[in-house]
Amino acid sequence: MESTWLVLLSLALGLTVGAGFVTLLYVAERHGKRAAEVVNPAVPDGIDQVLDALESAGLVLDPSNNVIKSSPGALNMGLVVNQQLAHPELLDLARGVRRTGEAVSEELVLSRGPFGDASMHLRVRLARLGSRYVLLLAEDRTEAFRLDEVRRDFVANISHELKTPIAAVGLLAEALGHAADEPVQVRRFADRLTTEAGRLARLTQEIIELSRLQAQDALREPELLDIDDIVAAGIDQNRVVADADRITIALGKKSRAKVYGDERLLVMAVHNLVANAVHYSAPGSRVGVGARVSEGVIQVTVTDQGVGIPESDLDRIFERFFRVDQARSRNTGGTGLGLAIVKHVVQIHGGDIRVWSQPGHGSTFTIRLPEATHPAPAATGDTP
Repeated sequence: MESTWLVLLSLALGLTVGAGFVTLLYVAERHGKRAAEVVNPAVPDGIDQVLDALESAGLVLDPSNNVIKSSPGALNMGLVVNQQLAHPELLDLARGVRRTGEAVSEELVLSRGPFGDASMHLRVRLARLGSRYVLLLAEDRTEAFRLDEVRRDFVANISHELKTPIAAVGLLAEALGHAADEPVQVRRFADRLTTEAGRLARLTQEIIELSRLQAQDALREPELLDIDDIVAAGIDQNRVVADADRITIALGKKSRAKVYGDERLLVMAVHNLVANAVHYSAPGSRVGVGARVSEGVIQVTVTDQGVGIPESDLDRIFERFFRVDQARSRNTGGTGLGLAIVKHVVQIHGGDIRVWSQPGHGSTFTIRLPEATHPAPAATGDTP
């Protein structure tokens, strides 16, 4: 009898231990699954496809604020480093959304990288995604801010530059009225009035040209052109002014190179460089102009023996309305737009412009353009 009870007791004890062991295994498995979900949480259905399709930046944060999914744009902007948000400002916003449960939209200025002072303007939006995740979307508005700033500066510069000739025209017109009975004075004021009117006309025309160039991303109807003809035309437009100051314009050997582009714009670019060289050269000096081609690159070079450009100004000379010598450029009727126009003309032709200068020894400007080696590309909008 006692042996029967011992057997039953052993069975009960075994069942209890087995049940406890099974329970422990089940609990351990549950904890393991939860731990795995925390470490490797699954992205909600459909989010992967949405983020992959985004042109802007998008990413998903898990409960520990780890980045578990990000779009290519987020990586390109440098928002994610080692599966973590790279900017503490974004992390603070994510914590706020998680705490309040409310979506937020902010404009932020963030550093573009760990080196340098470059920054980016972002419009970011964050919202809860389900009960555990946070979705962050970022739109890069850096270019829009830059263009807005350029537009404001452009308007301010135009207002400032137009004030001088307009005021001069008004004063001269008033002086003409008071000097009606003095023929000598009338002629003198009339000559100055003509000069200021011409300067105002040049400024207005160059502003129009620059606006057109800035709105034009590429050439619409490129033509096959002879670079030697373009250089010769740009020089001829400056012969009269150069001869008046006894400045010799020396033309180098023909390059026989061809380029695809807009003839009017390219001639204007060469003309502006030669005009600058003449204006900033001393009477009786020499301006050299040449074109050559090497390894598929056409180089048009304009060299003068003028006053030169200080090193501190070399990075700014292609800015609109920038003048190295304010007094001299105003005396020669300069608008400060010539080099800006040259830069834009060269850029839309797929080239660039470089400058070397030394104060007191003159300057050398070099336009570099791709040589035409294949049939002219079709104009924009043409059908094959």
